[in-house]
Amino acid sequence: MSDSEKIVSLKSARKKVKENKAVRQERENEADEIVYCSFCGRPNTQVAKMVQGPGVNICSECTMIAVQYLILEDKLPSNEAQKILDIFWSKIK
Repeated sequence: MSDSEKIVSLKSARKKVKENKAVRQERENEADEIVYCSFCGRPNTQVAKMVQGPGVNICSECTMIAVQYLILEDKLPSNEAQKILDIFWSKIK
C-alpha cells in the first residue's frame, strides 16, 4: 500500500465534482506529502491509515484507541465490538 493510499481526506467527501487532469495531478502531489497525526504525532508513513479533517489529522491507531475508550467506558463491550477491537489490534502487531 502506497503512502498516498493511506490518507483519507474528509475534504473530498464534501464535494463531488468532476476533476480534470490538472486537478488530479495536484491532488496526487498533495498525497505525496507527509501528514502527521494531531494526537500521537506519527507520520502517515508509520501508520495504517490517516484521516484528514479541517486542520486536524488522526491515524487509525488513535481512532481505535478513542473507540476502545468509548466502548470500555460503559465497562461492557458488546461481543461484536470486542471482536472488531481484537481483530484491529491483532493486525497492528
